[in-house]
Amino acid sequence: MANFEQVDKARRVLELGETASLKEIKQAYRRMAFRYHPDRCAEDLECGEKMKELNWAYKLLMEYCACYKYTFREEDVARAYPYEAYLRRYAYGWFDDV
Repeated sequence: MANFEQVDKARRVLELGETASLKEIKQAYRRMAFRYHPDRCAEDLECGEKMKELNWAYKLLMEYCACYKYTFREEDVARAYPYEAYLRRYAYGWFDDV
């Protein structure tokens, strides 16, 4: 399993912020792979090295996400979906006074 330094380096290689969804990770990888793929810049040796680094970062982040332990506690779900929690807070008991 990867440590924090490896995960942090991998997200920086893919130019991701401190939070990203699986969709955003895949989009970042595809965008950068398109730019640095050896078929697009065969003469440039740096492209090949960059592509190896991108592949490493993507693989590491996908493994990290696959092994991630999800939480299903109410407060954690509310944190993941703050707008729904906001609506729920006012929806319950709205018509109790009527």
